[in-house]
Amino acid sequence: MSLSRRAFLATSAAVTLHSSLAHAADKKKKLVMIAGSPSHGPGDHEFNAGVRLLDKCLKDYPGLETVVFLNGYPKDDSALDTADAILCYADGGANHPLVREKRLERIGKLMAKGVGLMCAHYGVEVPKDLGGPEFKDWIGGYYEHMYSCNPMWSPEFKEFPKHPIANGVKPFSVKDEWYFNMRFRDEMKGITPILSAKPADTVRDGRYVYPPGPYKHIQDAKGRSETMMWALERENGGRGVGFTGGHHHRNWKDDNYRKVVLNALVWLCKLDVPKDGVKSEVTEEDMRANLDPKGKK
Repeated sequence: MSLSRRAFLATSAAVTLHSSLAHAADKKKKLVMIAGSPSHGPGDHEFNAGVRLLDKCLKDYPGLETVVFLNGYPKDDSALDTADAILCYADGGANHPLVREKRLERIGKLMAKGVGLMCAHYGVEVPKDLGGPEFKDWIGGYYEHMYSCNPMWSPEFKEFPKHPIANGVKPFSVKDEWYFNMRFRDEMKGITPILSAKPADTVRDGRYVYPPGPYKHIQDAKGRSETMMWALERENGGRGVGFTGGHHHRNWKDDNYRKVVLNALVWLCKLDVPKDGVKSEVTEEDMRANLDPKGKK
């Protein structure tokens, strides 16, 4: 082969490599957000409106593409095949969208590829023998019936870890159905608590939303700080997040409440979270938009 021919091939290979690297750098991360079917009364469990609001806040985020599915798990879930991360904000338990119809196997294959997963509010609850072990692996922990509890209360979130999800988040407190006493991985392996606070004795003593409690093991832990949002770095490089708030739609109006969740979604996709966190503005009109038709509001 002539010297000129070799030089030509080397140049062509270099151009192709540069083009491939540039394309990879330009390729956006895909976040798929699944909103659950309507449940509860007006203003609560507004999964469709909540996901649309988060989507609006992330619409112009650099390097991010969002795909939204409303009213439950999508009939055509092929978008998950190219997802970098998934948010599931929905009712949980035995009817959890990721548990029903043998979907644990489907989601498990995505998790094995390193796809990120965040579950919010009721979406962190799965049966301990159907989803429990998987959720400990995928997001670090889950709400276990009669082990975890679900009071309505106002935690005081005063201190935050040095973690991208906490970037720019200032102390805040909002009343919500903040679950705690999650069934976490042993020794919290790979888990970083993000939102933690100490429940007052009156919170531990009940009443919880369901069953009303109190539970003795919750009462016996008086004085202990509890984790209500956490981040997981999985062994295969995938990421997971659990967020137990999200019951009252009105809470998305709180800048810090909203910011910590937006930060988490960006981090989940392995994008850089700004030093001051993800900035967003939400109006009263935004808060009233897309609410499910549940009767008088």
